[in-house]
Amino acid sequence: MPTKAYIYDALRSPRGRADGSTADLYEVKPINLLSQCLQAFQRRSGLEELPASIDDLIIGCNTPAGDQGYNIARAALLNAGWGSARGGLQINRFNTSGLEAMNLAAARITAGYGEVIIAGGIECMSRVPTYLNGGPMMNDPATVINSHYIPQGVAADLVAGSNNISRAELDAYAVSSHAKAAAAQKAGHYAKSLEKITDANGLVILAEDTLLRPGMAAEELAGLPARFTEMGLAGFDEMALHRFPLVDHVHHCHTTGNTSKAADGCALALLGNAQAGKDLNLTPRAHIRAVAMSTVDATLLTGGRNAAELAIKKAKLSAKDIDLWEFNESFAAPTIRFQRHFKLKDDCFNPLGGAIALGEPLGAVGGMMLCQLLDELERRDLTIGSLTIDAGAGLAVSTIIERV
Repeated sequence: MPTKAYIYDALRSPRGRADGSTADLYEVKPINLLSQCLQAFQRRSGLEELPASIDDLIIGCNTPAGDQGYNIARAALLNAGWGSARGGLQINRFNTSGLEAMNLAAARITAGYGEVIIAGGIECMSRVPTYLNGGPMMNDPATVINSHYIPQGVAADLVAGSNNISRAELDAYAVSSHAKAAAAQKAGHYAKSLEKITDANGLVILAEDTLLRPGMAAEELAGLPARFTEMGLAGFDEMALHRFPLVDHVHHCHTTGNTSKAADGCALALLGNAQAGKDLNLTPRAHIRAVAMSTVDATLLTGGRNAAELAIKKAKLSAKDIDLWEFNESFAAPTIRFQRHFKLKDDCFNPLGGAIALGEPLGAVGGMMLCQLLDELERRDLTIGSLTIDAGAGLAVSTIIERV
């Protein structure tokens, strides 16, 4: 019988603005941000022996270059004074990277190839701009054409048009995300997982998420220009229409108001098997019940629905068994499409707000969402949660957790 992979703790930094002079965490190097989050597990557990118990640290990152490259996972273990911890692995599956790191850790624990693993993600977008690491789908026209890859913003606009989602609906969803996030922050619903980030002298640099805007109104968003029109005119609209000839045009309706914002942040989970938990005197909060990946045409941004359905099937559940749902809000249209398909009420779908309001530190967003999902399941005394992220090039990943 397979070993269960339990989540013993989950924590995150605040999500900080990543724009120029207003970047909240710019003075914190990615390695120090990750190190502080690692050390928080030791402080929260009270276990001096925790580092020596770690079989691996798996860190997802969308742009593993510069300050957050060259296997930052191993570097952070050493930087945190955790030289006795084994391993250190950095992975990249776009903005699903943090979630995939946790899924990989769970798979290894389930298979018996690890007993205690910390996994999650980091992204410091103020210091390491997206696409800094380049690659064929960014820089090689032949690869772009042959793979039918288009940027996610244009793909999201294609989703809006082909699913009859209006600009007003996108803006209304964004307003709702900000309202949920503001209410959650005011009520203290983020507090359980949130860790303050300090400087070398112990002074607090950032204590809470800073991108959300309480009182956001649809009227504020209505006048914003479409964000991806010029990108579409550069040839990507033509590529999309060539791929899907029944679509007569790409309706550019996503703006800076109804898409996620660049953000800095780190989020981690402490996972292990049952025996390790007993040995370390840790109480399990949940276990990872099923994981799934889906791929669709690289022109699209619609794989999340397929991935979620596959994860539900693997868990031997139905959609009605899911108590709370988290879906990454990179763009409003795919999020609305997902919610419509499963006919989800607002109070069980992204109940604490999402990336449109809180920002999207790409490689870390999966861990951020896990923190919100697990904390809210506990707060409401519910049992099963679904977590899904759409990514570029047709990828999507979904994970189901169950409280214990």
